[in-house]
Amino acid sequence: MIVSALATITGILMSLGYYPQAWKIWRTRSAGDISVSSFAIFAVGTASWFAYGVYLRDPVILLSFGLGVIGSWTVLFLSLWFRSRETPH
Repeated sequence: MIVSALATITGILMSLGYYPQAWKIWRTRSAGDISVSSFAIFAVGTASWFAYGVYLRDPVILLSFGLGVIGSWTVLFLSLWFRSRETPH
């Protein structure tokens, strides 16, 4: 029971790490310093773990990686969106 609770809390906290980056990209309307390849890897990784959680029907994996999927794909999408809109210098 305690291990499951700690795993859930840890998974949620780690997945919430994407959201400040997404907010900064949105607020500044810039993604020039973001590694798109890193966030593409994160996005595919979180989606893969989420799919695994669906397969196992594991609520801990589903909750933590569900938040990770939303956060990582948001950062990836915003990075690509704002990079495409930036004018070359």
